[in-house]
Amino acid sequence: MFFSFMETFKIKGAYIQLNQLIKAMGWCENGAEANALIDDGFVKVNGIVEYRKRNKLVIGSKIEFNNQSVTID
Repeated sequence: MFFSFMETFKIKGAYIQLNQLIKAMGWCENGAEANALIDDGFVKVNGIVEYRKRNKLVIGSKIEFNNQSVTID
């Protein structure tokens, strides 16, 4: 059976960088690991594999990793 967990992440400014979000969500232990996950194609933004570590995520962006997802709010 497939389970997915969805939550929201509230940003304070206009955007958050993808690698910063992955760390903030606790999906990895440090920035180097976040960058490696992105480099290896394990992270999707709005349904598309994203390789830009500093991709600027804005309100409404949906990020997926390891059967988890978060929407920027």
